[in-house]
Amino acid sequence: MSVIAPLLDGTVVASAATALFLAPRVLRRTAPPRPPGRVSGPEPVLAVVVALIYLNQVLVAVYVNRVHHGDVSFIARHLPPGWFDVPRLDALAARFPAPELLAPSVLRVPALLELPLVLLAFVAVVRRLDRALYVRLARSPLIPLAAASYTVAFCAVEWDLRNPYTVDDLVLRVVAACLTPPLIARLARHEPVPEGEGGADPTLGLFRFALDLWAYGQLMLVLYDTALLYNLARLGDHLPSVAVALAVLVATRAVPARPGDPSRPTGPHSAALAGTIGRALALFLVPALSIRYAESFGTPELAALAGILVIGAAARRDATRLLLPALAGAVVGYAVATLAPGPYYEATLLRSATGALLATTAVCALLDTTRTRLVVRS
Repeated sequence: MSVIAPLLDGTVVASAATALFLAPRVLRRTAPPRPPGRVSGPEPVLAVVVALIYLNQVLVAVYVNRVHHGDVSFIARHLPPGWFDVPRLDALAARFPAPELLAPSVLRVPALLELPLVLLAFVAVVRRLDRALYVRLARSPLIPLAAASYTVAFCAVEWDLRNPYTVDDLVLRVVAACLTPPLIARLARHEPVPEGEGGADPTLGLFRFALDLWAYGQLMLVLYDTALLYNLARLGDHLPSVAVALAVLVATRAVPARPGDPSRPTGPHSAALAGTIGRALALFLVPALSIRYAESFGTPELAALAGILVIGAAARRDATRLLLPALAGAVVGYAVATLAPGPYYEATLLRSATGALLATTAVCALLDTTRTRLVVRS
């Protein structure tokens, strides 16, 4: 009997229970003042990791074409269909010295880089929503626990897809789990925690975050398809969507935050939604990857139950206020998934979640606007 499913199911239970117990305590903490320093956030380091992953794919192409004469069967036979669509790169391959030394580029280098890629992307998304929340999470025990949970999930799938390099990959993934949390904590060390903005309306920030979430998700899907599945030859097909996602990230970062007006009360529905999203991100940080992989390699019903519990814990405080917006978002999300599905599960989920969040934010904004007008008239 395979131990993969029980291992993933156990990780789902343990990581979800840990998140439900620890995340609320992390959220209640006040981030201490930060000494002044150069602040750049996790995005530049994330960009370096992505660049290293794609550089490694170029080296894979050189290795395959020079050492294996373009035949990927030496490794592809150990993996499911859909991997190793490697470009020729004949000019570079012909001039590259000692190509046999590039053997570690196949499977092993990405095993070292995948965990920092995922965790840096997660905290970068959190920082786009709320810098104070980013600081709390980055310097909390949730990051090491997430690294451990993700590594167990990665290693379980690695073992299920065993190949000649599996043992090397397992060792490299453990090394990455030891190195990544201190890196993320260090990046947040000098992050200034913004003071609360009296009267600030979070509606614009929520719309901006929905677009950021789509853009990051789109870039991650492209990266997985073209790099982590070793399909660099397909990158050209994805360049238009990559350009749009990058343009969105640049544009949303350039939009200034709307200053708060102390004389105008914050919209309660939008504020409730922003708080719920922040809590959901904190609660999902540890169990996210185990829930995702349990859908395919473990018990889907258990993964769904864990996801529902986490969402319920995040939304419990404002469930009544967000009921109508959430219903509207669910309808839109379902319509998007039905009418405009993506080519695979994750792509459909990203489109659906983005549509649902935009719709929920719009309804919250409408309810807050209506409420403000009624208060002014009265």
